Order: sequence, then structure tokens, then C-alpha cells
Amino acid sequence: EPEGKYTPMKNLYAEDGSPVYPRQGPYFSDGQRRVDYVLTYQIQKPNSIRRQSSRFGDNNFIRRLWRSLNIRSRRAEAQPKEDPEIAAQDQRTDYHEDDKRFRREEFEENILETGLELEMDERTNIPGIGFMKVHAPWNVLCREAEFMKLKMPTKKNYEVKQGSNLVEKIRLFIHKVTAPLHPKVDPNRPQTVKFLSHPFSREKQHLLLANGVYTSAYPLHDVSITITLKFDVVNVSPLTFGISSYRKYFGEKVGLYFAWLGVYTQMLIPAAIVGVIVFLYGCATVDDNIPSMEICDPRHNITMCPLCDRACSYWKLVTACGTARASHLFDNPATVFFSIFMALWAVLFMEHWKRRQMRLNYIWDLTGFGEEEEREESEKAKVKLTCTDRLPAYLTTVVTMVFMILVTFAIVFGVILYRISIKAALHMSTYSDQSNIRATVKGTAAVINLVVIIILDEVYAAIARWLTALEVPKTDKSFEDRLIFKTFILKFANAFTPIVYLAFFRGRLVGRPGNYLYVVGSYRMEECAHAGCLMELCIQLCITMLGKQLIQNNLFEIGIPKLKKLLRRRKSDLDSKQEEELNRSLYRHEKDHILGPFVGLSPEYMEMIIQFGMVTLFVASFPLAPLFALLNNIIEIRLDAKKFVMELRRPIAAKAKDIGIWYNLLRGLSKVAVIVNAFVISFTSDFIPRLVYQYMFSVDGTMHGFVDHTLSYFNVSDFQPGTDPLQPMHLGYRVDICRYKDYREPPWASTPYELSKEFWVVLAARLAFVVVFQNVVMLMSDFVDWLIPDIPKDISLQIHKEKILMVELFMKEEQGKRLAARENHNQDNCNSPSSANQSPPRPRSRPVSHANCC
Repeated sequence: EPEGKYTPMKNLYAEDGSPVYPRQGPYFSDGQRRVDYVLTYQIQKPNSIRRQSSRFGDNNFIRRLWRSLNIRSRRAEAQPKEDPEIAAQDQRTDYHEDDKRFRREEFEENILETGLELEMDERTNIPGIGFMKVHAPWNVLCREAEFMKLKMPTKKNYEVKQGSNLVEKIRLFIHKVTAPLHPKVDPNRPQTVKFLSHPFSREKQHLLLANGVYTSAYPLHDVSITITLKFDVVNVSPLTFGISSYRKYFGEKVGLYFAWLGVYTQMLIPAAIVGVIVFLYGCATVDDNIPSMEICDPRHNITMCPLCDRACSYWKLVTACGTARASHLFDNPATVFFSIFMALWAVLFMEHWKRRQMRLNYIWDLTGFGEEEEREESEKAKVKLTCTDRLPAYLTTVVTMVFMILVTFAIVFGVILYRISIKAALHMSTYSDQSNIRATVKGTAAVINLVVIIILDEVYAAIARWLTALEVPKTDKSFEDRLIFKTFILKFANAFTPIVYLAFFRGRLVGRPGNYLYVVGSYRMEECAHAGCLMELCIQLCITMLGKQLIQNNLFEIGIPKLKKLLRRRKSDLDSKQEEELNRSLYRHEKDHILGPFVGLSPEYMEMIIQFGMVTLFVASFPLAPLFALLNNIIEIRLDAKKFVMELRRPIAAKAKDIGIWYNLLRGLSKVAVIVNAFVISFTSDFIPRLVYQYMFSVDGTMHGFVDHTLSYFNVSDFQPGTDPLQPMHLGYRVDICRYKDYREPPWASTPYELSKEFWVVLAARLAFVVVFQNVVMLMSDFVDWLIPDIPKDISLQIHKEKILMVELFMKEEQGKRLAARENHNQDNCNSPSSANQSPPRPRSRPVSHANCC
């Protein structure tokens, strides 16, 4: 038999009753009852000993029950009563082996009382691991389905009509255009037909809780389904596997993740196209850009002031020609349009996802799931700790998070000192290519930032989990939401602090020649290039985004599992053929135990949320960000799908009506992106200074003379002692006046080196642009939000129609029951002796014929 396949149940036994394929299929030893769940634990017995039983014997059960009752009574006498949740946190994990066994037996007895069936297997091919296999009989499944109010399809079905409004027509057009990349539901299911569904109802009677003595717990993979999913992941083009299949196999929570990732990737297509057009516009107009042409013109012969004290000398502005031309690729009028476009794109994405989510809720029968979930969460959260009990945990959380953010700031400051010191050292050394010192320092500093970000991401994730556990959340949902929020805050600060510094602080806390700002002694704060800090911001954003995607998202997801597999192979003495034979001999539950544990969807969502922030927050400086995000996500969605099917244990299927707190984080980022891009365009780029010069200070209404307008004059005799260049004749002539980028009065003015009126005019224009840009974009976003309803009109009509059909279905069923009962009653009257003299009362409007009575 090929690996991963098993024969049907009827072929498991030969004529003499012996098993034909005893290790094929996830079944009990009888080959009939299916293994629905597996619990693993540590054992210290030889592997040759194996104990199996589908039901524990009566005598053993009584002995274990009596022993567990004695243990519990002794513990009750020895220990005072306390909060069980606090006691669970203080439990030691290094219990004696007998104590662990007693706890397992007590828990297993409780499982048996619920109707589940167990089978223990300690003769395994995995040393030191025992397996407790769990089977849920049909009556137990029905009981739990009633408790969960699981919606089941009825016989009644009806046609689902697509909406015909403008929004739906646009959606269908986009769906057809992006069909090769759009995730679709199973083609074999008629999407125009939906069965009416109705929930069961029964109150919950028990809860099963483990006592921490099991090492892992997981349901088994269904090989008959995973083979199909593997084929879809490996052989089908990206994003075309069926979300409906993943939802049925993994549950709605995982299905919603893949649906959201598919919608997000689909929406990146128009953003990437527009971003590429904006970038190509910058490439096409670089030779027509007058400011960069003036910088590159050697006839201007502009001498610039030194970039650092002592080691740096005077330099020619023409040497910044390459940087100026490159800056135009990302700093041109089209970037303003692109920022507005991306702000509206974010709103359209959120609205599109809300409608898509509502449609999935309707198709997956989750429309009423929210109220039941909220009611259960409120019931679980009734028992609360007092504020006094929670205060130390909250204070610890706040102090720790503030401290870690300060650590991030300190690391960024350390990279700043690295750039300053390395730049000065390279100027003082015999570095061959002095003109590329700035580019060398930028690139190495960005790589250092990337390495630090990747390392701190792992540290911050562990710290966030530790802080969340300290707060003792009362429900799983509360724990998950708090953990996500803390992790997001720390990782967001970690990833974006260097970018925020380059965008809004670098070059603004410098001072001027003769009166520079110094930190840590003699370190002078770094300046931006003459063309602005936008190019450096673009480099940092590009390296951070691509590095996180290639290293953290893709390389780690591919490389770490393969590395672990290689290490396991190195530790074992088996060759590849022997290992393959061993793998064939493993039970299904043993194969799944070797797979990695499922740790939840938070890491998958988190990397996409950080990527969404990089795509939207600073997109004005990097219009190619949506393109790189699109290319990454096409790979990412396949890697995630392959990982879920082939490399991780099967998660417990969980219902979910939405993506939870992630939607709030996305909406918050889309709002913040409008403000951030407004400040990037206004203060980081030269868009506003160019606009002000062209319409207020230019003689002929063009950009000629803009470079000279933005440069101030400095008399070299005003240098502070010990800060003038060591090689003043570096350019071959004596320099008396040098230039620097700022709006200040010249040294011969009545108020030398004071801020000029041009500075205040440009500042007022920048602030006015921020206010206008923010309000216009917000107004347009709110209009789009109002224009597109959250619930598609066809879905709302179909929900209303479904309720009417449900009422009609039950009314017909009741009518049929009443008519059948009346006919039986009439038949009984016809057959009775007194029917000729006495007739039962009948409705006046419906006389009954006695033609059939004899």
C-alpha cells in the first residue's frame, strides 16, 4: 500500500479473523472504532510492554476509583481551600511518576463517564511516549451537537441569487479578472443552491479538564482528505485551492484566515499595478526634473559645508547627483496621488472583507453564532478577581512593555551612533571610494536594524505571553485578545521605530554650522542628504520589508522544519531506506505525534498585519511595497496551506464568525496611515517646498533656481574651535563661504543665521497640507464606507427569505402531522361500532365524507 493510504474497513481482516493491515488507518485494535483524538504522556516502561483495552475492566475500574477517592480525600484534608485557577498556576510539572499516573487515571475515568471510549497503547515505536486513543460514539456526538446547537441541513433547499447592484457587478468583474489568483470554493458544489439549516438545543452538562500530566493532545489527520489537499497545495496554481475544503477539514477559524489572506492578496493586485505605474512615472520623468538637473550640473559649482567635524571636508553638490536622481523616483507629484489612492484602497479592502465575511457567514451557517459565543464568554467570565488582585499584574505589564519599548529606542539610538562613528571613521581612513561612504553606511545600518528586529520579535513574543499569563484572563478569547494586543504593540514598535526616526526626526535635530547639536559627548546628530531623507527612508523600508518576508516569513517556515528533520535524521542511526520502512510501520497517531504542534493562527496573522502596516503607513516613500507584498503573499498562502496539511498536527476545529481583534487592528492601521502619509509627504519629502517656491518665490513660475533657494550661506570663520576641517584645501582652493540646506538668514544679514521668512511660509504650507490632506481623505473614506453597505443586499434578502421558508417548512410539517392524526382518528371512528349513531365534531368549513366507511 502507498504511504498515507489505508484500505476500507471491510478489508482489514482476513477470513481467519487476523488483521491484514494492522497498522493502516486510525482505528482501535478492533479495526472498527475510529480514533477521534489522541492524548500522549511520558512513560518509563520498556517498549515491549503494551496495554490495550477499549473499556477498562470492572475490577480495575473499582480499584482505581477507590484509590483516586482516597487520594482526593487525603489532599482535601492536607490542603486548605483556595482558588482552583491560582492553584493550577502554582502546580509543579515535575510530579512523581505514580502521581502523574493517578491523575491520568482519574481524568480518564471522568472521560469514560461521559460516554467516550478509550484505548491505551504503550508499545510504540517512539521511546518514552504512551498514547491514549479516544473514540466518540455516535450518541455522544449527537449529544454534543445538540449542546453546540450545530446547524444541520434540512431537506428544504432554495436558489441563492447573486446581487445585481453596482457594487456586486464591480465585485464580479474583479473576480473574473483575477480568477487565476482568487481563492474559490469547491467547483463540485452548486453555489446557487443552499439547504435550510436549523440548530439543535440542549444545555451543557459537563466540562472536561486536563490536569497537566499529558504532554500533548491532538486529533488525527484524515489521510483520505489530506491527499486531496496536498495535491491542491503542491500542483494547483497559487490561491486556487478550495477554501470550503479547508473550512470543512480545519474548521471555520482556519477557513476564515485563508479567506482573509486570499481577499487581501487579491486586493493587492490593483495596488501593486498603480504602485508600479507611479514608479515608472518617476523613472520616465527623472531627466525632466529641474531640481535634480541643477544638482547634477557642474556649472553651478556649489561648495557645501562639511558633513561631520574635523574628519570631513568641504564637498561639491554635484557629487550628490546620483542620490538626487534616485530620490525623484520616489519623491514626485505622483506619490501624492498614490498616497490618496492607498488610503481609499485600505477602506475598500476593509469594506470588501466585511462583505466577503458576511457572505461566508451566511454560506457556512454562522449568522447566529455570535450571540451564542458572546453568551458563553460572559458566563465563563462571571468569576473575576478583584482589582486589588489584578493590580500587580497590570502594573507589571505596563512597566515591562514601557521598558521593552525603551529598549527598542535605545537600540535605534545605538544604530544612529554606529552610523555617525562609522561615517567619521571612513572619512578619516584611506577608504578608496569616498563618494559612496553615505550609501555604505546606510546599507549596513539597515541590515543591522533588520537583524535586531528579527531577534527582538522572538523575544517580544515570549514576553507578551508571559505578561498575559500574569493577568490570569478568565476565558480563552480574553487570553488570546490580550496576547495579540501586547504582541502587536511590541512588534509594531520594534519594526517601525527605525522607520519613524528616519521619516520624522532625522535631519530636524541637527542645528546649523557653527552651532550643531551633539549627543554622547562629541557625536554630532546626522543630517539628511541634500535631496531629503525620503531616499534613506525608502532604503530602510525596502530592506526591512523584504528581509522580514524572505527571512522571517519564508526562510524560517521552510528552513526550520527541514533543519529539524535533518537533525532528527543525524541523531538516528538509520539510513534513508530504513527510516522510510520505519515510517511505514508507524501508526497514524505516531506519525502525527512526530509533526509539529499547532500553536494557533496568531503568528500567521501577525506577520500579515505588520506587512499591511508597511504597505499603507509609509507607502508615499516606497510605491513598490504593494508589489513586493503581493509576490510574498502568493508564496505565503501556499506555504501556510502546505504547513497546515503536511507539517503540523491537525488543530481542533473551532467556529468563528469573524477574524476577531485583527479586524480592529487593521482598521486602526488604515486610519493611522492617512495621518502618517500626510506627514511623510509634507515634512519628509520636498513636495511642499517645491510647490511653495513655484507659486510664491519663482520669478518665471518654474522650478529653475529651487536648489539655490533652499541653500543657506555660512562663513567658515564662524566655526566653533576644533570643529573646522582638518583638510580645508581638499577641493584645491580656499573656501570662505559654504552652503547648507536650511532656510536661514545669511551671515551678512542683521540677524545672521536666524530662521528666515521662507522657513515660516514653508512650515505654514506644510501644516496646512496635513490638515487638508487628512480631512479630504478621511471624508472620502467615510463616504466610501457609507456608500458600501456592510451586509450585501442579496444576503440580507436571502436571510429574510430563509426565515420565511423555515417557518413555512415547520408549518407544513405540523399541518401534515395534524392531517395524518385526523385521518387516523376518522378511520378509527369508521371502524368503531358506535360510529353509525355518533359522529365526532368536525369543522364546519370542511365536511367529511363517509364514502370510505363501510
